[in-house]
Amino acid sequence: MEAIFWIFIILSFAIAFIGLIYPIIPSVLFILLGFILYGLFFTFSDFTWFFWTVQILFVILLFGADYAANLFGVKRFGGSKAGIWGSTIGLLIGPFIIPVIGILIGPLAGAVIGELLVNKTPFKQALKIGFGSLIGFITSVITKGTIQAIMIIIFFLYV
Repeated sequence: MEAIFWIFIILSFAIAFIGLIYPIIPSVLFILLGFILYGLFFTFSDFTWFFWTVQILFVILLFGADYAANLFGVKRFGGSKAGIWGSTIGLLIGPFIIPVIGILIGPLAGAVIGELLVNKTPFKQALKIGFGSLIGFITSVITKGTIQAIMIIIFFLYV
């Protein structure tokens, strides 16, 4: 029975990493679910106040990293709120319209379309902003993946 419990815990962590590619999946909630499942299946006593404090700080950092990377990528290349919104919308629907590669094309196309439609930005500049959005997204995925891995490593150090 213990092996089945661990399968559920590991599965929740795996889904969290899938959420890096499909941002509609709330990655951090699946990491927290893994912690809670461990507590329910085994014990919460392994988790000290320090463990929870560190994990909550990482959760806050995850939310901040996601927003900051996208904002930086679009703003750095001259984008506006329209580019940020377009990038975000493209990021959410891109993977569903074009599986796998849509995760890269979505934010780029969304930022370009947002800038073209709302601000009437010249195409070349809008494309540059879209590229910035893509850089921001890739930076965000790397940063969030690293933070999630650290959270899980800390979990295994405590259990």
